[in-house]
Order: sequence, then C-alpha cells, then structure tokens
Amino acid sequence: MSPEGQPLGRQGGGRQSGGERPAAEVVAAVGVGESAVVVGSFAMGDGQWYSWHRHDHHQLAWAERGVLAVRTAGNTWVLPPSMALWIPAGTEHTMGAVAPSLSRSLYYLPERCPVGWPVPTVVGVSPLLRELISYLADAGLDAAARERAEAVVLDQLRPVSVATVLAPMPRDPRARRVAAALRADPADGRTLAEWGARVGASGRTLARAFLADTGMPYGRWRTRLRLQAAMPLLAGGATVAAVAARVGYASPSAFVAAFRRAVGVPPGTYFAPLEKPQGKEWREVP
Repeated sequence: MSPEGQPLGRQGGGRQSGGERPAAEVVAAVGVGESAVVVGSFAMGDGQWYSWHRHDHHQLAWAERGVLAVRTAGNTWVLPPSMALWIPAGTEHTMGAVAPSLSRSLYYLPERCPVGWPVPTVVGVSPLLRELISYLADAGLDAAARERAEAVVLDQLRPVSVATVLAPMPRDPRARRVAAALRADPADGRTLAEWGARVGASGRTLARAFLADTGMPYGRWRTRLRLQAAMPLLAGGATVAAVAARVGYASPSAFVAAFRRAVGVPPGTYFAPLEKPQGKEWREVP
C-alpha cells in the first residue's frame, strides 16, 4: 500500500497542491491477497502532507499516535487518536500530520464491504477498535483470525456527531483580501467598516460579499475561521486559555461555547485521549 492509499505498483493520479508533498515512509502494509481489508502504516512528520489523490478503495484514516488532518473539497477534519474518518472510494482528498504521527489506515474493497456511507464520516475510535486495528497490522496473522477481526472492526464503526469547521474563501477580491488577512491573524478584531477602509469597499458591501460567496454572515464566517485555526493548536497540546487568546476570544469560556456550538462537543471532549482498555496491558505497537 502506497502513502497515497493505492496498492503498491498502482500509484499515480494525485495532483500536487501548494506546499503539499507526497513524502511519507511506508512502515507496513499487510492483509493483501484474500483479505477484504488492507492495513497501511505510514510515519508522518509534523506539517507533512500527501498530494491530492483518490483511490478505488474505501479508507478509514486514523492516527495511532499524533494528530491527522484530512481535507476534501470544502471540508477539513482534525483527527486525534480518539477519532477516525471514513473516506468513500473515489473521494479526492489530502491528508497531513498536525504533529509527528503514525497513521494506520484501513483500506476496504468496496465489493466486500457492507458499509455504504456515501460521504466522509467521522467515527469514534474505542479502545477495542484501536486494538483491533493494531491486531490486523500484524503480518503474521492467519487468514481465519484476520477474517474474524475484520468482521468485528466493521461492527465497531459507529458515526459520531461532530461537525466540520468550514470557512470557505470568498470570491469577491476585496472580501478575499480581508479573509486572507484574517487567516494570517485570526485574532484581528477590526470591524468590516475598518476593513473596508483598507480594501476600498464599504462595510455593507463586504458583508454582502461574504454572505453571497460563503453562504454565511461575516460574523459566523469569522467564528469558523477562528475555530479552524484553533484546532491544530489544541491538537498540539496548547491549553484552551492560550488558544482562546491566540485566535481572538476575550475569555476561555467564550471560546469553549463557540467551539461547542460549531462542532457539537467541547474541545476537551473532542481531543480527549483514549482510555486504557480494562484488564489488559496498554502498549504502543511499534
């Protein structure tokens, strides 16, 4: 299995996107042959991204260690080890590491997979599912044991209610200049009227442009941009208080409330570490 999710010998077709690079080391690829599931393990450095690509298999993108981010057209997911993303076959996407990570992705043959989710779907990674993925990564596993484990993995795939944080760029060139400046500094608190004086448009004109081009009022767009900027910081271990100040919130409580409204859960729940399974020794799989 290649870093772009294709069986070895069938790579290609990915398009390079600005600043992204298809450079990840393949650690292991097991389950090829009669298996319905292939496990691909890739070491990824902080800030490393694969090029945009699509493949013929369903993919469950998950990081055993570190934090992954996955982008599709218009959406970005930040995935701590407690969450994974189901990516249907044929979906163009790119994946990167927010922190040094070990990605263990599962690849499913669509014709042998009962899961039919048509769009990318976040699933919770329980301690049992985590152990099963690591179990399937064992190249010495016999066919019967692998088949039983694959069936249990499918049974463990359960969607969780979290939303993506979408902040699309407006098309209007003046609004786009404002958006670009806020991406560079999400804490900038200037009003639209103040931005208008800088880019040569009234505050009302900019407000109409944001609504027409992004589908949301400027205030909601800026909130989502700030939350989008906050997620990698939280994933990297920064405190809620530090992140709130960094992205422009007057208090941690205001930031937590905005995060919960947009995502569906507070940041402490979203980035909660996995619990140790009861009754067994916890170990990191090399």
